Parts: sequence; C-alpha cells; structure tokens
Amino acid sequence: MAAKLEVERKYELPDGFAMPDLTGVGGVAAVGEPDDQRLDAVYYDTAELHLARGRVTLRRRTGGNDAGWHLKRPAGGDRSELQVPANKTQRTPPRAVADQVRALTRGEALAPVARIRTHRVERALRAADGRTLALLADDTVSTESLRNGGAAREWHELEVELVDGDTKALERLDAALRKAGAKPSKSASKLQQALGPDYPLAEKAPDSALAAYLAAQRDALIEHDPQVREGDAEAVHKMRVATRRLRSTLRSFSAELTGDLDTLHEEVKWVTGLLGGVRDTDVMGERLDHLIRAEPPELVLGPVAARITSQLAAQAAEARRALTAGLDSPRYTALLSDVDALVGRTRPAPRKRLMRRAHKALRRADSRLDAATSDVEMHESRKAYKRARYAAELVTPLAGKKATALADRVTDLQDTLGTHQDATVTGELLKAYGIKAYGAGENAFTYGLLHARIDEQGRRALEDLPRVRRRARKAARALYG
Repeated sequence: MAAKLEVERKYELPDGFAMPDLTGVGGVAAVGEPDDQRLDAVYYDTAELHLARGRVTLRRRTGGNDAGWHLKRPAGGDRSELQVPANKTQRTPPRAVADQVRALTRGEALAPVARIRTHRVERALRAADGRTLALLADDTVSTESLRNGGAAREWHELEVELVDGDTKALERLDAALRKAGAKPSKSASKLQQALGPDYPLAEKAPDSALAAYLAAQRDALIEHDPQVREGDAEAVHKMRVATRRLRSTLRSFSAELTGDLDTLHEEVKWVTGLLGGVRDTDVMGERLDHLIRAEPPELVLGPVAARITSQLAAQAAEARRALTAGLDSPRYTALLSDVDALVGRTRPAPRKRLMRRAHKALRRADSRLDAATSDVEMHESRKAYKRARYAAELVTPLAGKKATALADRVTDLQDTLGTHQDATVTGELLKAYGIKAYGAGENAFTYGLLHARIDEQGRRALEDLPRVRRRARKAARALYG
C-alpha cells in the first residue's frame, strides 16, 4: 500500500473557456506536453452509502499512471489517498482496503455504486530546475450511477494537483484560472455528481454540548481506526483517550442520557482494555529503555535490556493480536452503531444542569484523594480526576476559557498522580523481572537499582502534589464558584 496527501483544486468550466498561459505563474517555467489518458473507475460503497456519508471514496481504476484501488479520506481541507495495486480479475476490494474502512462500513458489504469514465488531458507544470510543481488535468467526464434509477451525467472540469510545489504556487495558479473564468467546483468529488440526489447530505452538527462531545469521541474512533490497525502508536493512544472520554461521559452525565448505559459502558470499557494492552506495553518499554540508558554501563549487570525487551515484545505481540481481532469483530461494529444511536437520541440539557454534573465529578475526585491511604486508592483518585477533566472539556462550549483553564489544571493534577502510579506499576514489574533473572542465575543488582530510581520519581511527584492541587482548586473556584 502507498499513501500520500492529495492537495488539489477542482473547477467547473464555462462554455468557451480558454486555458490561460500559466508560464510564469507560481514558479511555473514550462508547461509539459499533453498526456492523453482514458480512465475507467468503478466506485464502491455500502447499500446505505456509509463511505459517502463519511466523505470517503473507494474506487478501482484502470488506465492512467496509477491504476488500482484508491481510497481517499478527508485530511483537513485536503484528502489523504491510499493506493493498492489490483490484479486483472479482482472485482471486490482487497482485505487490506476493506479493513481501512470497517469502522465506517460497520462490516456491511461493499459493492459497485457508480462508474466514472474520464478522458483526461494532463500537463505537467514544471519549475526551472525541471521539478513538477503540479499536474493540470483537463477532464471530460461521463458517469453512470449503478444504483436503482440512477441517471447518466456528463460534464467538463479542470483539476490542479500539487506534486513538488507549495501551497503558495497553488494559490497563484488558482487566481490565474479563476481570472480566466474557471469556477471552484460545487461538488466535493466526481462521485457526488455521479450519484446526484442519492449522494447523502452532510451530517448535521449535534444541537447540544453533550451530544457534540459524544459525537466527537465517536468520530475520533473512526478517524484513528485505520492507523491503529497499521500499528501506529500515537493513533492507539488517541483512540484510547476517545474511549476513556466516552466512558467518563456515560458516568458523569448519565442522568442526561437515555438507554442501556451500563451495557454500553462495559462495551466501551472492553475496547479501552484492548487498546490499553497495546499502549501500556509500548509505554512501559519506552520507560524502561530510558531508565536503562540513563545508567552508567558499569552498573548494568547482565542481559537486563535483552530480558526486558523479550518479555515486553511477547506481551505486545499478543496484545496487538487481541486488538486486531477485537476491531474485526461484530461486537466492535455494534458498539459504534450503539454510540451512533446514543448521539442521535441525546437532547439538549440546560446549561445549569451540565455545569452541576461537571462540578460533581470534580468534588467526587477531591473526596477520593482526601480519603486515599494506599497506592490503589491514589490510582482511583487519579481516574476520578480524569473524569472531572473530561467533564470540564465537555462544558467548555458553555463556560469558555474558565472551563479550559480548569481542564488544564486538572490535567496537571492527574499527570502528577499518574507519575506516582507509573512508578508503582514499573517498580512491581522490575521486581518481578529481577526475581526471574535471579532464578535464571543472572545478576539482579540492576533491577534493584532501577527499582530505587523509579521509586524516587514517584516520591518526588507526590511532593509536588499540594502545589498542583492548589492551582486546580483555584481554577475550580473561578468556574464553579
């Protein structure tokens, strides 16, 4: 699979449009000879057009310089494109592609929905040093909807796609083409025009802060799902945070929600656990590697790094297998649909009630920390502060900067408690590794040394706790009074 960021502009062309001379525009020193191409693409989607609803397109194209399967997804104001070669007989999307959109399709079958033929005359816009700044494509398009009652359409359009040029060059080319009469396309894609009235309208933004927050977490799951499947550590982290925010909202704002929230919470907790199995192992590996590297070589006795690496690698491999199986399961797609339903039935709640729920989450966390007398109770208070932080995030559209400030201060407090918890967990793991090393006849000195180092980090974090807690209380008074 090959991935790239697609930065392009599309234009509608009026009758009698004359292509302007683009030499000298945006660093263009020469316009290449025309490359005549015949492109034939079949677009795939579910019966309910789930991909189109997510502004994603999937096609199998023949002809041109990049024949094969093309998967395009929104990426800010542009699009990311994944390309996979296709064999001559394959007429269904390969597993590698289908998995990339499983969070959108919810496991439903992908089938042809439109066929688009394009007669393209493409010219390279080159810089003085020979680099191709952009490709200018003059397209004559004919389409055929493969859905019941679909109509055939034809039109003429122009497309400029950056290659080695920058956005400033694209802006200048855009200005020159508009001056010549080209108008920015009203359609997001050729598929939108091909499907006509069947193309789904953009989903309306939720009309309440609570529904919007839930929808944002659902959208984060869908956004990061493909990268998680590819093993991207940062995507695993972001997807896990989204599940935590969902779980927190289901608990802190349960009185404002309807449905079987307990079952939904358990299902989200299940996904959180799968992601956590991968994320925690990755983070632990980085933490222990840093600890070992910080020690003078003469104090690292025996195969410490090798033992730790092999142990964590086995855990990570098993955790990734479990995560992939979970994401491929009907249970996961059912969870996404259940969150869809929750967002859809969540109605606006009075600002005062939402603020009261958020304040209650913070008071509950404060009470847990006040009563904590053990590492386990300290960890529980940390989780409670996470819920309070997410609650403050949720009411930010209602309370503005004061809510943002509180979320930031509670994050500091949660991180301080997290450093202590991480030290506790890491210390226990080092103790277990040291015992195994000793049982294998290895020198266990370094494990004890590392245990002492990490224990000291945990103690220092607790010394800083009163300061960060005072700052959090000050921000809470400013928001909640």
